Amino acid sequence: QISGSELVDLFGNATIKLLAGCAPCQPFSTYSRKNRQRRNDAKWGLVSDFSRLIREAKPDLVTMENVPQILEHQVFEEFIKTLEDDYKLCYHIVDCVQYGVPQTRKRLVLLASRLGAIELLPPNPSEKYDLTVRKAISDLPPLVAGQADPSDPLHISSSLSDLNLRRIRASKPGGTWRDWDSSLLAKCHRKASGQTYPSVYGRMEWDAPAPTITTQCFGYGNGRFGHPEQDRAISLREAAILQTFPKNYSFLAPGEHAKFNKLGRLIGNAVPVRIGEIIARSFLDHLPS
Repeated sequence: QISGSELVDLFGNATIKLLAGCAPCQPFSTYSRKNRQRRNDAKWGLVSDFSRLIREAKPDLVTMENVPQILEHQVFEEFIKTLEDDYKLCYHIVDCVQYGVPQTRKRLVLLASRLGAIELLPPNPSEKYDLTVRKAISDLPPLVAGQADPSDPLHISSSLSDLNLRRIRASKPGGTWRDWDSSLLAKCHRKASGQTYPSVYGRMEWDAPAPTITTQCFGYGNGRFGHPEQDRAISLREAAILQTFPKNYSFLAPGEHAKFNKLGRLIGNAVPVRIGEIIARSFLDHLPS
């Protein structure tokens, strides 16, 4: 529903105009195509809407981030064609761990410029990162399932049923539900199709990067989101830190209570802050001094 003229008004008399956008990634992810196809049908056209806004607003610089699977879809091919006449562009599959994000997350990052050839800054091999869950979150106060830290409303973990509490106690860091006693198995684990999801109901490992943080990262049963040591899923604050938000980043207004689904979407859908910094530095290096 946004028009290019609205964006032009917002740009005002700016010397350099940059448009950053990201159509929802869910329609292009393998998981979503299998599980939420109908809900995502309406979102397919939003890549084309971003293309329309670029044509109408004519920004100097453009950036977009999405899941790597978008490369497999015609909508992305059409998006590239609309840019090629007016922009120099590059796009890469970025392994976020190489840029200092303590998480095994791969994303497509696109940069485009009317000002000339542009490239994303490469990883700096001289930068040494300690990219582990331990380094990122081990200093946070311990919690039990369903508890909130009184000094940080975002450091809150979701509750666990008695069955899931028994499951997480039987789980090893980096292990799978195959480590459990058969009495703890869920119905999906007993099906042949469930055998391909070993990370569901898993614990993270202290001395490895976290798995990809998703919008459902606060739920123990939604992936390898169990805390490495404590019998709970990771808290919203821990998820945000693994997305490289500052440890004191404020997602809530004063007095506002944390809502898992709302904040899970904000955190899981975010471009990791560190990757945002790399994109920004790439544009700054590209601009004439």
